[in-house]
Amino acid sequence: MPKPIRINRHGAHDIAIEWDNGQTVAYPARFVRLNCPCAQCEDEVTGKRIVQDSMLPILTYPTKIEHVGRYAIQIFWSDSHSTGLFTWEKLWELADKIDDWKGSIKLPKHSLQ
Repeated sequence: MPKPIRINRHGAHDIAIEWDNGQTVAYPARFVRLNCPCAQCEDEVTGKRIVQDSMLPILTYPTKIEHVGRYAIQIFWSDSHSTGLFTWEKLWELADKIDDWKGSIKLPKHSLQ
């Protein structure tokens, strides 16, 4: 499994991770927040997601990112959440799910009158 060599902002709110295999992945902030692995966001026994998209403010983004040892990052979010540790393994797994998540977004319909 690759390891990150650089973690930066991507645009105003998203996260870019450059991996040691040469890949750079842009992680949408909302997508990462919705996939927080902490016990407040994911049931520890069943693995079922507790936090849902409708529970988050429209604009949710990282305010600070800190390294945790050599295995994870802790993200401090604009909605005051900060308990999840995102391991390198979790972030690498999420990279494969970004396109599916983007394809599932339902945009509100607006009438042009």
